[in-house]
Amino acid sequence: MLGLHQKRDERREFEELALPHLDSLYGTALRLTHNEKDAEDLVQDTILRAFRFFHRFERGTNVKAWLFKILTNTFANKYRKRQRERTILDEVQTQAEVADAGLPDPEAALAARLVSDQVKEALESVPEEFRLAVILADLEDFSYREIAEIVDCPIGTVMSRIYRGRRILQRKLLAYAREAGVVPEEKQQEPKLKLVKEE
Repeated sequence: MLGLHQKRDERREFEELALPHLDSLYGTALRLTHNEKDAEDLVQDTILRAFRFFHRFERGTNVKAWLFKILTNTFANKYRKRQRERTILDEVQTQAEVADAGLPDPEAALAARLVSDQVKEALESVPEEFRLAVILADLEDFSYREIAEIVDCPIGTVMSRIYRGRRILQRKLLAYAREAGVVPEEKQQEPKLKLVKEE
């Protein structure tokens, strides 16, 4: 009887800690797998593994970082081998950004869609190890230390990957801006990229 209550309490605790992060896990899973069904499967596998090993979770630490470590390890072990080496921002997020912008007309919506497609394309051009670091830092708002734990590498490597990933993204987006006439062709100097995350 005591064991049953203990299991219920553990399940309730797990649900309270883990379930609020499902949307973030799914968004990143979709960026990694490029497929809604695979993303759902990846999140499901992540949650099942997390629950199975919940007794190893150190209470008081960052549960989101722990879940993302499980997600990235699960992806590396099970999904990466059968996926392309590219990633995109999911369509739902793009539509939400357009809606949040309160665009007044279809032309503005189309313009925003073209820009978001260029951002997706630019993000896809970033090599996977740099792209994952940028996603975790800029979209999921993890600190350098948390990213280092998630991807299992030194903080200096994380900082380098984020910096390099942002530079690749910046160059690509600058090229799009020049093509669109937003930035004049004669402006040869790229703006300096500032690392905003502090440890």
